[in-house]
Amino acid sequence: MVSNQVLGARLASGVLTLSLTLSGCTLFHHSPDTAPPAASPAAPAAAVSTPAAQTAAAPDMTATEAAIAASGSETAAAPAPAQATAAVPASAVNASAPKSYVVKRGDTLWGIASMYLKDPWLWPEVWIINPQVPNPHLIYPGDTLALAYGANGSPQVTVAQAGAARLDAVRLDPRLRSTALDAAIPTIPYSSIAGFLSHPTVLDREQIKTAPYVLAFRDMHQVGGSGIEVYVSNLTAEQNARFAVMHVGDELRDPDDNALLGYEGVYTATALVERPGTPAKALLIEPAMETVAGDRLVTASDEATPVNFELHAPASDVRGRIMAVMNGTDLAGQFEVVAINRGKRHGLEPGNVLAVDSAGDVVSDMYRGGGSRGDAIASTSSFAPKVKLPDERTATLLVFKVFDRMSYGLIVGASDTVHVRDVVRSP
Repeated sequence: MVSNQVLGARLASGVLTLSLTLSGCTLFHHSPDTAPPAASPAAPAAAVSTPAAQTAAAPDMTATEAAIAASGSETAAAPAPAQATAAVPASAVNASAPKSYVVKRGDTLWGIASMYLKDPWLWPEVWIINPQVPNPHLIYPGDTLALAYGANGSPQVTVAQAGAARLDAVRLDPRLRSTALDAAIPTIPYSSIAGFLSHPTVLDREQIKTAPYVLAFRDMHQVGGSGIEVYVSNLTAEQNARFAVMHVGDELRDPDDNALLGYEGVYTATALVERPGTPAKALLIEPAMETVAGDRLVTASDEATPVNFELHAPASDVRGRIMAVMNGTDLAGQFEVVAINRGKRHGLEPGNVLAVDSAGDVVSDMYRGGGSRGDAIASTSSFAPKVKLPDERTATLLVFKVFDRMSYGLIVGASDTVHVRDVVRSP
């Protein structure tokens, strides 16, 4: 396993680009002056092809058709794939890693990296961009990935054979496209954080006090779903204006000093203003859960969040705690969202990667001074000296939305359950 110090240095290089859009994710852009290595021995000869720039297009061919023709032509003189930025020891590869793997719909880059590597964050250093395939920075369903080892013994993963989805993405003229193509696989499941990216997620006390709120439902409804009309108090807006309807959740308090950092804002629906007035009338659309009387209406445009960012360690040393788990419990697992008590003022930004440590228990040492197990069972522990057990690494956290004193993060790798009050720190 690579040490946390080495991991932090590698993450700080910022070579992995994360795209959380539904259309796909861009992987790694290497410097053009990077020296190419020898061709991967695992890549079949059919995967080696002439660059598009070296292929003359027929008079009736479009640029995209010429690119496809280039990607399909075989030649032994094609340049080798671009080398990743740093050598990774062979010991970093999982013993069960496949020599080849065909990418499937529903795969994520995190899942594929976890399949190949003991530490998935080393993926940028083993991914070899193959300039002979269309869109080499993306991984598409149907692509065949190959694992090989370079002359220095470092592992290399490349696209050995392009799938139909990759070729269609280049070949199909946008003017002729009538159905959606298979998108490039995302780095992590976009659905896990979509609601947090597109809507406010922390409400302050003044905002709750002054925001418009759902007064009642039309036709005697007690709760609201899609297509239900609501009456809204304290709303000044034009017809067809849109607002995010937020349920006021639990307090978010800093476990270090008990300071109130805000309240969880739980998105329930979008309210489309049908008739201004006092009260105003609005239609509920795009529901995520039931809306109830008292839910607040908030303008979402003030909470713009980037969806493309580089993964990297924080610029300064960060150490904090998990304040809350967004599933309503005290426990979190893989691809669940948590709130932490560190934010912009502590140097965090979207894309930061943090280690998660389970806080070690405090136990009574009843064996000091030569005591035996029998003595310990027979005696009381109230006077025994207390020993704090060390914290243990249990997960990795990706910070994706940052506020002044707190942030939201996604658990992207967990070897054990994550708890409220667990430690988060620079890797």
